Amino acid sequence: MDFVVHKHHATHLHYDLRLEMDGVLKSWAVPKEPPLKEGTKRLAIAVEDHELSYKDFEGVIPEGHYGAGKVEIWDNGEYTLEEREKNKIVVEFKGKKLKGRYALIHTNNDQWLFFKTR
Repeated sequence: MDFVVHKHHATHLHYDLRLEMDGVLKSWAVPKEPPLKEGTKRLAIAVEDHELSYKDFEGVIPEGHYGAGKVEIWDNGEYTLEEREKNKIVVEFKGKKLKGRYALIHTNNDQWLFFKTR
């Protein structure tokens, strides 16, 4: 399955983690650069699913539209789903920057914890 991380220059710079899952891109907004080393934890806010075609999107979302600002691909590649439960997702990323095993742990409402496990 594919994944993409968009670097999104909207109202505030953030990163959008998107995992191909259930016929859509499951998406989380990550306020800081995704972790590249074990031990670094990042907040990830669950946002609405996106269409699969969005994984190749780069460009500018015009002012007045949701998510207005510049969007560029920060990383992409394939991932293997290792574990999926209601409050936990574990994947093995095979990207240019994200490589290795990562977890998303649901903590509260739309908040998740995103970190590298190995």
